[in-house]
Amino acid sequence: MHYRKREVVLVRSEIAYDCDVLVIGGGIVGLSTAYAITRAAPGTRVTVLEKEGGPARHQTGRNSGVIHSGIYYRPGSLKARYAVRGAAEMVKFCAEYGIAHAVTGKLIVATGREELPRLHALVQRGRENCIPVRELGPAQIAEYEPEVRGVAAIRVGTTGVCDFAGVARQLADASGADIRYGAEVVRVDRRPTLGVAVQTRDGAVVRGRVLVNCAGLYCDEVARLTGDDPEMRIVPFRGEYFSLARPELVRGLVYPVPDPAFPFLGVHLTRGIDGGVHVGPNAVPALAREGYGWGTVRVRELGGVLAWPGVWRMARRHWRYGAGELRRSASREAFAQAMRRLVPAVTADDLVPASAGVRAQAVLRDGTLVDDFMIREGERAVHVLNAPSPAATASLPIGREVARRALAVLGGV
Repeated sequence: MHYRKREVVLVRSEIAYDCDVLVIGGGIVGLSTAYAITRAAPGTRVTVLEKEGGPARHQTGRNSGVIHSGIYYRPGSLKARYAVRGAAEMVKFCAEYGIAHAVTGKLIVATGREELPRLHALVQRGRENCIPVRELGPAQIAEYEPEVRGVAAIRVGTTGVCDFAGVARQLADASGADIRYGAEVVRVDRRPTLGVAVQTRDGAVVRGRVLVNCAGLYCDEVARLTGDDPEMRIVPFRGEYFSLARPELVRGLVYPVPDPAFPFLGVHLTRGIDGGVHVGPNAVPALAREGYGWGTVRVRELGGVLAWPGVWRMARRHWRYGAGELRRSASREAFAQAMRRLVPAVTADDLVPASAGVRAQAVLRDGTLVDDFMIREGERAVHVLNAPSPAATASLPIGREVARRALAVLGGV
């Protein structure tokens, strides 16, 4: 791991690199990056290190499976551009490789007149992002979703669902990369004139010319291990889901009108590729980066989050919103009550607990919740520092962009 000054002079030309590009993280973004590199520059040696025993074990494999249209995101932002482009590409990718998917469309429903200005703003945003939308009145809502009630809605036809974990497995198989599972990174030694040497928990050392950090929930820690200041911290938010015991209440995808102050879309109903209906997620603070339940507490990780000034500024700014999310987490009846605004027939007994997910949300020092994808570069390194939803939808264009940057760095060393 350590290069003494004399060794640098004598053996620099004799370093045996294990790969040209070393990717940390085997979620859908890391695997899409590996896939994009080998397609853009055949012959480039790529190694992917993933701490779990297989791909897509965290954000990728624990979301609602929605192929997002891109309607929510600020025109010109990375999220808007990559989600719109990525949605179309994801459908084609799934069709090409036989991965389960469906283009279902969705409704975004205003349940009160006070939500109409935000709904109309979404219509305008959709048009600016070149997304076709149809405005609906109450009777037209019932044509699509007989059990849904609202004063108005918009239908977004390009939304769909797919098996993102299956997409990740296909990207891994098709990338041609050397993918090493069970390889948790514990140390990074970067030398600008030499490259990067990464040590995994089992003591193995992997050497590469360029490092790509797609570590998701741990991306800020990997950036600091590399020696770069990410100027943000990952704050984990758990999204809790239920399955709907009466899936016949919902035909497709039904969303509330989101609050533009937050990067969360609100609790929604999603008919998945298996025919079941998921309800959720909410957004509550997790007590560990992989805190999929209230019983999972990691003191070091929690302390690191609480030591970041941005967390306290965020909490002071948004405590009312957070209190509502905590209430719905503690009470299934409160969760059902929120759902009844959209589907009045839903009861607490209809909600069956399902697996939770954790969103890796970047928070700046001033308490700002980063609302766009964040990709930063360091010497011999590219860091993906904010890639929550809709990153799975946008993973193919994100992978190409990260690959472009990594190959540019590689070409300059």
